[in-house]
Amino acid sequence: MDRRFNKVSGIGGEEKAVQFLKDKGYKIIKTNFTTKIGEIDIIASKKGAISFVEVKFRSSDYFGRPSEAVNLHKQRKIRQVAQIYINKYRLFDKPCQFDVIEILAGEINHIENCF
Repeated sequence: MDRRFNKVSGIGGEEKAVQFLKDKGYKIIKTNFTTKIGEIDIIASKKGAISFVEVKFRSSDYFGRPSEAVNLHKQRKIRQVAQIYINKYRLFDKPCQFDVIEILAGEINHIENCF
């Protein structure tokens, strides 16, 4: 599998995740918030709370579930980028959570407040 396929699949996965969140009543604030440290795929809000969402896509579970790719190192990076976002927009009083949306063989699983 080449990298170009992975990038195209990832983009399609993120679009599905955005629509999934909208259908669940989330407001999409930003997609692909990027800093020198890293990126957050989706920033959304619901009931006054901010969700920082990592999207992982796989066509099969041969290498494990997509969510398993969000290891401690990746979680640390996401937290650092989230802190930059919170500081930039002065959102100190907003509750926040970190979610993972895994898309495996077309099925979507939203793991809320998982780290």
